[in-house]
Parts: sequence; structure tokens; C-alpha cells
Amino acid sequence: MKSAEGSKSAQGSLMGDLKAVINDAEELLRDAAEEHGDKVKEHLQDAGAELEKRVRAHPLAAVGIAAGVGLILGLLLSRK
Repeated sequence: MKSAEGSKSAQGSLMGDLKAVINDAEELLRDAAEEHGDKVKEHLQDAGAELEKRVRAHPLAAVGIAAGVGLILGLLLSRK
């Protein structure tokens, strides 16, 4: 009986340690996602500003490119 009780105690201890490791890993992932998420958000904002600047500089080219992309996507999606 003693070995069964010891085994249960060891399992409980192991489960507690495992839960602590999982919680620590979740916290690390959350922190990393926040850090990289801010960098990605900043990069996308810069890219959006650059795109807007180029579209304002060449509006007809932007419309032509958008129409071409729309035409190609329409052709590809309408295929069966």
C-alpha cells in the first residue's frame, strides 16, 4: 500500500510541475506575441503609408493594376 500512496504522491507532484511549466510557457508565448505583434503592426502601418503615397502619386496606374488583379482573380475563380 505504501508504494501505491507514494506513486499517487509522485503523480500529483509531477502534475503540479507540469502545470507550472505549461503556465510559464504560455506566459512566454504571450510576451513574445505582444513584442512581435507590435513590430509587425508598425511595419504594416509603414507599408500602408508608403502604398497610399504611391497611389496618390500615380492614381491611374493604381486603378489599372487593381482592375488587372480583379480580372485575373475573376478568371481564376470562375474556372470549374
